[in-house]
Amino acid sequence: MKIATSQSKILILDFGSQYTELITKRIRKLKVFSEVKNFDYPYEKIQPAIDAGEISGIIFSGGPNSIYDQEALLCDPRIVNCQVPILGICYGMQLIAHQLGGEVQKAQLKEYGKSLLAITKSEGIFQNIKTSNTTAWMSHGDHVTRIPSGFQVTGKTDNAEIAAFENPDLKIYGLQFHPEVEHTEMGDVILENFVLNIAKAPRDWNMHNFMEQEIIKIQEKVKDKKILLALSGGVDSSTLAFLLKKAIGDNLVCMYIDHGFMRAGESEDLVKIFEKDFDINLISINAKDRFLRKLAGISDPEQKRKIIGKEFIDTFNDEIKKLDPDIKFLAQGTLYSDIIESSGVRINPQTGKRIAATIKSHHNVGGLPENLPFELIEPLSTLFKDEVRELASELGLPESIKQRHPFPGPGLAIRVIGDITAEKIEMVRQADKITHEELKKAQAMNLVWQVLTVLLPIKSVGVMGDNRSYEHPMVLRAVTSKDAMTADWARLPYDLLEKISTRIINEVDGVNRVVYDITSKPPGTIEWE
Repeated sequence: MKIATSQSKILILDFGSQYTELITKRIRKLKVFSEVKNFDYPYEKIQPAIDAGEISGIIFSGGPNSIYDQEALLCDPRIVNCQVPILGICYGMQLIAHQLGGEVQKAQLKEYGKSLLAITKSEGIFQNIKTSNTTAWMSHGDHVTRIPSGFQVTGKTDNAEIAAFENPDLKIYGLQFHPEVEHTEMGDVILENFVLNIAKAPRDWNMHNFMEQEIIKIQEKVKDKKILLALSGGVDSSTLAFLLKKAIGDNLVCMYIDHGFMRAGESEDLVKIFEKDFDINLISINAKDRFLRKLAGISDPEQKRKIIGKEFIDTFNDEIKKLDPDIKFLAQGTLYSDIIESSGVRINPQTGKRIAATIKSHHNVGGLPENLPFELIEPLSTLFKDEVRELASELGLPESIKQRHPFPGPGLAIRVIGDITAEKIEMVRQADKITHEELKKAQAMNLVWQVLTVLLPIKSVGVMGDNRSYEHPMVLRAVTSKDAMTADWARLPYDLLEKISTRIINEVDGVNRVVYDITSKPPGTIEWE
């Protein structure tokens, strides 16, 4: 994967931390480009990049291992002598101490959660922190008991006498806590001190520069050939379509396979926006009946997903045979989070051993087979989801696409619990439409990360007019979140919930009860299937 900026970056070596992606995001918020590599990324690639001015600093992430484990993840010891600023976080701090002659031992008292950090030197990485005591997020069972020669302690907690250390001459710093998580009060200031004041990384990471550079890359690679993009209607593939249109104009061909499980009006809106409003070549395939036939009588959610994924591939394969032979490239909306998830370091918590990486099939293209007659390009593969939205703004995407809530690849098919019929899909679609209409009227769309309706395969007794009813309940679920890793149920106003419930019961045939899901994630998931 190529670097998305011509300037210098912060390199993050991943030792299996659950927070590695968060470190990257925090640094990019400072308008500095950061890139994640596995802990065993070779010194032979790092040192030349430093010499060429392509790396301003290195961060060693945390990780679940102990330094002395047989399965411990160790980077090349020459890296700590690369003469570039280095920050070790949690396990990364312990690794630095270990490699430079310090000592790490099991802690008698483990620290998990918030701890009060006493700062003993308010310079360097703790510059601009006005208080000598601040809250820090700990997550460790080992700790440094002896610092390397030439280092000094700069922070401690009740359970860790060495919670931070530094060697300002070598520009090497260690933190036993996690500055990247929100629970660490001054975490942003600490990371800013390292990235901007110590590593002096250039602040040249922005979406305008990214867009201009990617357009040049695409044009140089594709030349006068055509690109096929499998379009889902989501923000990732839509943003990619606008980027490719800007780069190669009419040589972009988009294919949209309508499986029949989209929200009300979305397929029609997609065709209008791309074909009529922005003059983008779009092949729209109506495959609704084909997907419904394959799903008839299927209740298991995993089977549903597999059938939809396979049918997408089969439909795509059937349709590409009809395409212009001048199409030589296939574009995917793969994001950086997909790459980190599929190729990053994962540790089995029971054994401490690495888990072999398995490549994640991308939801926008349903896990397309490798034997397609196209060369793959992934222009968004250095971006996170929030950065894609920034790029969408830079490219002038309509708000209706740019602010679209997350939507699963299988669509409404996994919001009908149990077997699927066209009638049940329509019930969920209409309930979903009503919910979105009322949220927009109340100007409450920005209060939620995602909102959905789910049809349950049971019936309950009710009274409608003077008659007894025996119909389905509809679940309403709205959640708040920043990244979908965790989520909380949205505290929507009661009068808004009442309006949504009343309209669904009055307007959706077959529903006589609406229930509101107040489960967080974890223990629940956002979707029901």
